[in-house]
Amino acid sequence: MSRLGPYGLFDAIGIELEYMIVDRETLDVRPVADELLKKVGGGYEKDVAFDGIAWSNELALHVLEMKTNGPVPALAGVAERFQEGVAHANALLGSLGSRLLPGGMHPWMDAHAELRLWPHEDRTIYETLHRIFDCRGHGWANLQSMHINLPFADDEEFGRLHAAVRLVLPILPALAASSPYADGRATGFLDTRMEVYRRNSDRVPSAAGKIVPERVFTKRAYETELLSSIYEEMAPLDPEGVLRYEWINARGAIARFDRGAIEIRVLDIQECPRADLAIAFAVIAVVRALVEERICSFEEQKAWDEAALAAIFLDAIRDADRSVVRDPGYLRALGLEAVPSTAGDVWRRLVERVVSREEGYAEWRDALETIVERGTLARRMIERAGCEPDRASLKALAGEMSGCLQEGRLLGASV
Repeated sequence: MSRLGPYGLFDAIGIELEYMIVDRETLDVRPVADELLKKVGGGYEKDVAFDGIAWSNELALHVLEMKTNGPVPALAGVAERFQEGVAHANALLGSLGSRLLPGGMHPWMDAHAELRLWPHEDRTIYETLHRIFDCRGHGWANLQSMHINLPFADDEEFGRLHAAVRLVLPILPALAASSPYADGRATGFLDTRMEVYRRNSDRVPSAAGKIVPERVFTKRAYETELLSSIYEEMAPLDPEGVLRYEWINARGAIARFDRGAIEIRVLDIQECPRADLAIAFAVIAVVRALVEERICSFEEQKAWDEAALAAIFLDAIRDADRSVVRDPGYLRALGLEAVPSTAGDVWRRLVERVVSREEGYAEWRDALETIVERGTLARRMIERAGCEPDRASLKALAGEMSGCLQEGRLLGASV
């Protein structure tokens, strides 16, 4: 069996965190990512690296991405590195009259009028995306997330990892939803980011599918049954093949055979790196338990159809931790009693039975307890600003969340 990647299952982890750049006073979005990166790298390169963390920009000029500068062997200490990066970025942004804002979506951005595309390196890619999909609107211009990259070494490992990720993906918004507001109002979805994201490729329906990936468990099947359908549908719109790469696949978890990893994309960014990394720790722990068949067998995992999983996912993006998981087979597949439960209760039991037994859990216990016991960040945001907020209450909330990011604390945490 040929080797597909440099790392085997759970040998390494890659984390990417995206933040909005906003005006220091008004908290409106500010398209100055290129000027920030120039302060660090000396030019308009879209990637700069230092101290184990890399900064970059993709597509929208008001977004800064921070990521581990290559894979790391474990998450211990990674939150502190990201927190140092936040402090450094905010210090530099001060001279631009700006600061960083966390959360899955800006609560009042006019995403049609305020989008500014990255105009430097790789601009052809972004211009092509804009020409085909029209990147104005929330589904492209206003969505910030955490990506988790998990490696696989060969086809067998890819299949096992893909099966496990597919199974846990539907309930990830119940842990990470942080986008209850858009256009200055509550949208009715706690994970509005995923609601708009799942529609942003409607012109090429095969690009996003049902967000939950199809039942493909080998590289050949993935390329011939999934990627090829995207490339074929894209071809008339992109005859030069500018976008003919694995990353044009917009599902909630995508295979990156070029780097030997699966990238999980459905997690809204949280209020501080400690919260993001705690969620990453929990997700990886459950995925590992599934891969190792400690919860259910590989064959059982492979049997799940994407439509059944997508139905659970759609409930979760609307109601997050209070969405009700009714499918008894799905609950049994996660090692739980086959009794209808809120997705928040599902995570509470998974943390108790799986996550808490992982080495290193103590570093993330307090953050996970806040999320599981107090609710998702979206839930805590609603508690602050309400279901019918005015601009003043949304600005107060955004200011508090910017403070949480700078100080490394969870919104509503007791400590």
